[in-house]
Amino acid sequence: MNFKNLILLILVSTYLIYCILEQTNSNKMQAFDSSSFSKTPFGTTPDGDVDLYSLKNKNGMEVKITNYGGIITSIIVPDKNGKMADVVLGFDSLAKYLEPHPYFGAIIGRYGNRIANGKFQIDNKEYSLVKNNGENHLHGGTKGFDKVIWNATQIRTPKRVGVEMSYKSIDMEEGYPGNLEVIVQYSLTNDNQLLIAYEAKTDKKTHCNLTNHSYFNLSGEGNGTILNHELTINSNKITLTDEGLIPTGELQAVESTPFDFRFATNIGGRIDNENEQMKNGGGYDHNFVLNQRKNNERAATLFDPKSGRFMEVFTNEPGIQVYTGNFLDGSLIGKSGKPYLKRGAVCLEAQHFPDSPNQSSFPSTQLGPEKLYSSLTIYKFSVRKN
Repeated sequence: MNFKNLILLILVSTYLIYCILEQTNSNKMQAFDSSSFSKTPFGTTPDGDVDLYSLKNKNGMEVKITNYGGIITSIIVPDKNGKMADVVLGFDSLAKYLEPHPYFGAIIGRYGNRIANGKFQIDNKEYSLVKNNGENHLHGGTKGFDKVIWNATQIRTPKRVGVEMSYKSIDMEEGYPGNLEVIVQYSLTNDNQLLIAYEAKTDKKTHCNLTNHSYFNLSGEGNGTILNHELTINSNKITLTDEGLIPTGELQAVESTPFDFRFATNIGGRIDNENEQMKNGGGYDHNFVLNQRKNNERAATLFDPKSGRFMEVFTNEPGIQVYTGNFLDGSLIGKSGKPYLKRGAVCLEAQHFPDSPNQSSFPSTQLGPEKLYSSLTIYKFSVRKN
């Protein structure tokens, strides 16, 4: 064989190998697609059609999200014996989500939590928001981000599968100034991490504080209360509130109070203590001021000794709102056909502090055209032996 023929043979062989590898990679990606991501119709609203997106990793963990309100409708994870269960409260039909419910699994915005008297000022101009919580503004108003249809597109990387939600909140929607363009990415990894990444930009000064309002019961949704769940929070202080759950501006040390979760503690151990703050919330409904954390340091953990399920929370937010389902009363029937009882779940909402627009000593939530709002929260699931 002469030299030219040898070179030609090498080139042809290299091309054939390249084609085989490309086909193999394509087949792998197709298999990954079919096993990891699906989209199905979920229903119709007056604003348009709604879909349900399913993300599934190699371990069998599955997360379902709808583009109505960006709602996480289910998170299915194994217990210590490998038995799968859905660990968030919610419904199996869009019709149920269109009825009144306490923000199950939804994206909350423009502002998570309360703003006193539904007002704030920017550059000495007062803005009046929709009042939907007595005299206060709560979770973005009457039609917050939890009640709109988001545009959704698939996300794919070698290490995760997900869905990206986008929505444009127009100037003065629910009383907020500025056109706010929002992107929320839900991603599921093969080490059982659910990542929620938020970005937003505005064309006028406004306030922005986004979060997710999932209700967790690691025993499985509808399976009793979370009073025996063990909670830890990387926090030395809470923001004190008045009877309307509006911050007074003061911070209180958690030491020697029912709010001390610096070490794993049963949620139910002190929830009914004679304490003014506990009375204000009817249980836990408070913002915990997170301690300064190094990279990969947890903000909170939740453990169910019965199932062995363990959840870790990581975030770059300065606070976490802990809400123990104090206003659930059994009137809402969930996916499993069981009633959702008082304290049947706990919310761990990573966010800025309540009423920050009116509290100059709190971390600012003001967003201007020159800034990009960016926030990340991770819920990581695993199992532990007792």
